[in-house]
Amino acid sequence: MATHGARGRSGGRPTLEEVAARAGVGRGTVSRVINGSPRVSDATRAAVEAAVAELGYVPNTAARALAANRTDAIALVVPEPETRFFAEPYFSDMLKGVGAALADTEMQLLLIFAGNERERARLAQYLAAHRVDGVLLVSVHADDPLPDLLAQLEIPAVISGPRSSAETLPSVDSDNYGGARQAVEHLLSRGRTRVAHITGRLDVYGAQRRVDGYREAMSDAGHGVDEGLIEAGDFTEEGGYRAMVALLERHSDIDAVFAASDVTAAGARRALLDAGRRIPQDVALVGYDDSAIARHMEPPLTSVRQPIEEMGRRMIDLLLTEVADRRPLASRGLERRQMVLATELVSRSSS
Repeated sequence: MATHGARGRSGGRPTLEEVAARAGVGRGTVSRVINGSPRVSDATRAAVEAAVAELGYVPNTAARALAANRTDAIALVVPEPETRFFAEPYFSDMLKGVGAALADTEMQLLLIFAGNERERARLAQYLAAHRVDGVLLVSVHADDPLPDLLAQLEIPAVISGPRSSAETLPSVDSDNYGGARQAVEHLLSRGRTRVAHITGRLDVYGAQRRVDGYREAMSDAGHGVDEGLIEAGDFTEEGGYRAMVALLERHSDIDAVFAASDVTAAGARRALLDAGRRIPQDVALVGYDDSAIARHMEPPLTSVRQPIEEMGRRMIDLLLTEVADRRPLASRGLERRQMVLATELVSRSSS
């Protein structure tokens, strides 16, 4: 049997109609086979697939998306400056998980930064034009207007961690409370009693939950909670350095520190060494994230591992489910899901 190769009768790309004629079926049947419909017999499916192969037919995904009122694009929105995105391993690990989950789909991934008012305004215009099927929001702050804008525009969205305990959007997070308790209980089990905590940004719900875990672990162990041992940080190295300096000025007898991120712990470590404190002999140190920073620090950093890549994959799973659900967002009510993944303490020499 002669074949047309990659060109149809008109000399251009093979068409759906030519595939149907070659397979001896209707155009609609070809469409169902290409779109994976189960309402096709095995024999018919084999005939259509053979015709597709013989003609070199390539589905026009852009036309299919347009017909289905879809863009086949997902936006990963980071409401932070680009400098923070590239400085913190959390974001690159999240991106790996998201990319892996999308690898076997036809979805395109757009990375969008919205760290200032100009970028946010531009993003709002872009979203209002419905140029994406859904949005992943990473590092969302309590007062961030983006989730409400997405709900108003009826754009499916999933966020990496709820904004509060009353979150209405689907979210995927790690057990921040449990992870913090693990870190503090580990330090207490090593005989440390003056355990300080350098927080993350407290307008991030996950950082608040880590403070809750720290407080309750200290209280449950009978040490009480000395508010002077808690110092606000911002998840950055410089923030960790400043916080550690302030803590040492108030309490020179600190013998352990739980930092809200590995990057923060790196700053705290620098401040401790500048103050002549040895790690872990004088002050034990624990971070959070179990990033490459933790493994390469000297001494290697004990850290709470959160499954960041897995969080990215789960976010995509939730978002694709939301995109496929054609009902209005407001009608889905309590079906929205908040997923919390377990953490694990990885003990190293710093504690």
